[in-house]
Amino acid sequence: MLLILIFNYYFSTKYKALKVSKEFKTGLAVILSTALLIFGVNYLKGNSFFGGDEVYYAYFPTSGTLAPSSSVTLNGVEIGKVLNVDLVNPNTYTDPNKRVLVKFSIQTEGLSLAKGSGIKIVPGVLSTGIQLQQNFIAEKGYHKVGDTLEGTVSQEITEQIETQLLPVKRKLEDLMTSIDNIVNSITVFWDTSAAHTLDEGLNEVKIAISRFGRVAYNIDNMILDEKAKLSRIFDNVENITHNFKETNVEIQKAVGNVVSITDSIMTVDFKGAINEATVTLKKLNGLLAETSEGNGTLGKLLKDEQLYDELNETNERLQNLVDDIKVHPERYIHFSVFGSKTKGVPITKDEEKKLKKILDTIQ
Repeated sequence: MLLILIFNYYFSTKYKALKVSKEFKTGLAVILSTALLIFGVNYLKGNSFFGGDEVYYAYFPTSGTLAPSSSVTLNGVEIGKVLNVDLVNPNTYTDPNKRVLVKFSIQTEGLSLAKGSGIKIVPGVLSTGIQLQQNFIAEKGYHKVGDTLEGTVSQEITEQIETQLLPVKRKLEDLMTSIDNIVNSITVFWDTSAAHTLDEGLNEVKIAISRFGRVAYNIDNMILDEKAKLSRIFDNVENITHNFKETNVEIQKAVGNVVSITDSIMTVDFKGAINEATVTLKKLNGLLAETSEGNGTLGKLLKDEQLYDELNETNERLQNLVDDIKVHPERYIHFSVFGSKTKGVPITKDEEKKLKKILDTIQ
């Protein structure tokens, strides 16, 4: 992206007179970016940009920390790159000097590898590399591209590897000594008495496990027996809770009624009611006093015996008259079917019906 921006700026300032579309400039920038990317990848791999490198192979007993992209030098001058470092399958090689196969390229044009030349892995300042030692012999000629060479490892690398492996070797020896001591201690401990003690301990562990199994079985049976009881208890508790909730509602209603009654009582005018009852009692006492003295109608009825006798006599006569009217109505009321002269008080049929109702009521 940065390359595209730089290219657009340079192209627009350098060639202002030319009319070039943005698509053309973008495509050209993409092509250049791709070419640079390919060049960078090949450079890191040790390949030439345009190819044409001569590839050779070499066997070594060890890689000596050799890695791809390491330098291949001749008389201190870099002439190629290491392409691959592969481990030979241990099941196939028989020569201990052919455990690692290195693929490398020669990028210097016109340079051929003479047969009998030496190739060696040597330590470098920053990384390990391959050093060629040309030893031209006219009778042997030159190697062809793709030939396999036999290489060696510098004594410095061998010494470096031995220096790095020496502490590991010592630690392994110490570890083996410690293991031997542990084995000897176990052998001493594992005599007849120790074995007998261990057998007894294992037997006790077995007995303890058996007891624990029986306890667990008893606990399971107990839980099964008590499960029904617990279920009933929970049901009873649930019913009690439900009843308590219902009773609580009724209690709340009763309390509300008591509060209402209390409020009503508090609002009653007891003093006024007592005063009104006192006045009523006074009036009733006065009425009873007048009645006892013979004053008023009720007093006369209670005190005047003559009036009482006259009222009884009048009532008796009225009752006799009613009975006689019922038995002999023609004495008092006369009807004529043929229009004869009416005797007594004339009445209509409606008045006759009303009179009968009155007589029935009096009876």
